[in-house]
Amino acid sequence: MLRVGIAGLHRGSGFLGLFKAREDAHVAAVCDRDADLLKHFRVSLDVPGYADLDELCQADVDAVVIATPPPVHAEHALKALAAGKHVLCEVPAVYTLEEAEQVVKAVKASGLKFMFAENMCYFSFVQTMHQLVKDGRLGELMYGEGEYIHDLRGLVNTPDGLGGGVDGKPSWRAVLPPIHYCTHDLGPILMMMEDRVVTASGFHTGTRIAPELGSIDMEAGLFKTAKGNVVKILCGFTVERPGFHYLSLYGTRGSMETDRYNPSGNLKAYFRDIHGLTGLADLPVSLSDPHAPAHATAGGHGTSEYYMVDDFVRSVLEDTRPRFDVYDGMDYTLPGICAHLSAENGGQAMQVPDPRAW
Repeated sequence: MLRVGIAGLHRGSGFLGLFKAREDAHVAAVCDRDADLLKHFRVSLDVPGYADLDELCQADVDAVVIATPPPVHAEHALKALAAGKHVLCEVPAVYTLEEAEQVVKAVKASGLKFMFAENMCYFSFVQTMHQLVKDGRLGELMYGEGEYIHDLRGLVNTPDGLGGGVDGKPSWRAVLPPIHYCTHDLGPILMMMEDRVVTASGFHTGTRIAPELGSIDMEAGLFKTAKGNVVKILCGFTVERPGFHYLSLYGTRGSMETDRYNPSGNLKAYFRDIHGLTGLADLPVSLSDPHAPAHATAGGHGTSEYYMVDDFVRSVLEDTRPRFDVYDGMDYTLPGICAHLSAENGGQAMQVPDPRAW
């Protein structure tokens, strides 16, 4: 039985139902700086509750889910690893290049499991796209595009547990460079390409929509991969448009893209091996796996996190490589950090470190 501690109960509360439904894992402790939130879950779950992550790391748990704000993901992962706990870490994995090297070295030295919680890779429509790629329908992939647009201005003044969002101090959402949060689209693309980014260039639009927040409105990254592929990612979180994800892939034998207004609507595709096809074919896809058990939607993102949690628990109990390990986590995170550094330096291309070399 895997005993799990949840750190960060705003985002982390979505994992509670997924662990509760399992017979091989359960939530044994919770942690949050919000006293009211902590008391609610401590009482409702009848488990110990801690206001400090150091205390959670000393508790009787085998693994810690890091669902705290992104600026402290690395700090909290390092503490959990140092205490001998396996880690399931929310996105992005780290905030700086220096933190990335520290986390990779800590995972290697500890021998513990570190899994990157990139839930987009588990969405049913992404899995359908991945299967089409593995079946060779697109041939050799060469170009990918992703967009994550989500107006989050309503959350900027919400207390973030780090002292922001109150008394006029901006929360982490207000100061996070948008391209730092590229993993939701870059991750699935690199997963399907079986590739990693080696060079990153970035550009942003500055602060125009909400200057009182100081937030960068939109930021784009242009990436070159180890296989010579090109990927473009756009992120924006103070944007005058309803939120959406968009993915597009081009290969030597075909192309496909999600519906820009509804990613779980029909997939638009063109395959050379379909004779007589003169336009894009509609392939039905879904957000959730229709074959998943009824409780699989407890995470709140379709069935994606049911499969994500399953992979993490199995990797620990069966002592196997996590589906998205620390190297994948850095491969999906570091390009965004480098793209922002590039944007701050006039778009000058930057080399993206290979975490396997640390």
